Amino acid sequence: MELPRYEVYALRYATVARKPQENFIAADPHEGPATMDYFVWAILGQGETIVVDTGFTAAAAERRGRQFLRCPVQALGTLGVDAQAVRDVIITHLHYDHAGNLDKFPAARFHLQEAEVAFATGPCMCEPFLRHAYDVEDVVQMVRHVYAGRVAFHRGDVELRPGISLHRIGGHTDGLQVVRVHTERGWVVLASDATHYAENFKRRSPFPIVYHVGDMLRGYDRLRMLADSDAHIVPGHDPMVLRNYPAWRPGNAEIVALHAPG
Repeated sequence: MELPRYEVYALRYATVARKPQENFIAADPHEGPATMDYFVWAILGQGETIVVDTGFTAAAAERRGRQFLRCPVQALGTLGVDAQAVRDVIITHLHYDHAGNLDKFPAARFHLQEAEVAFATGPCMCEPFLRHAYDVEDVVQMVRHVYAGRVAFHRGDVELRPGISLHRIGGHTDGLQVVRVHTERGWVVLASDATHYAENFKRRSPFPIVYHVGDMLRGYDRLRMLADSDAHIVPGHDPMVLRNYPAWRPGNAEIVALHAPG
């Protein structure tokens, strides 16, 4: 049976200026400032929309000094996606910039790695370095969804739909997962924070917020196994995403089509 070919979009909702040493464990001190962009993603096809990650709120942006461009739900609405009607949301991991706004998806079932919930609620959160990127209210909200029967736990690799699969990578957090999607240009991998920038995996220099460096390095190899090429690996925060892929519509450069040939 021929696999469906999905449309996949990256939607930018926030940005921040960074120093190189904030983005690479082995940074070149002579490099100039870098930008970090924040995205959510949408998978469209077979009569449904699956949202990947839910971003953060304006209040979280203010607390953490990020430039908030638009609510992720507003960005999805621009694409024609009604957050209130979305039935499935994949959360790659529970960091604040990937798991806020959960209340804005009232009909959704949330797909998470079992290891991520255990990590975000377990003894590692006694360490300030490991818990810094989590927002306790987002984690508590997800636990409430567990008790409401709205969380699907996954252990390792799983096929969510024909042509859409989840793969535990770990590294950045213990339960980080990536999303592999079959599209008209082949297998695209939404890497999320398995690689913040393309240069992280190309240089094999991990992002400094990391739980297990070895898992992150092995994760780079896994990304390349899952994707049809390096150009099919979509980093989680790289501003080059908006330049490397075609705009969804002329005049809207904040949403790009990851499924379309460049």
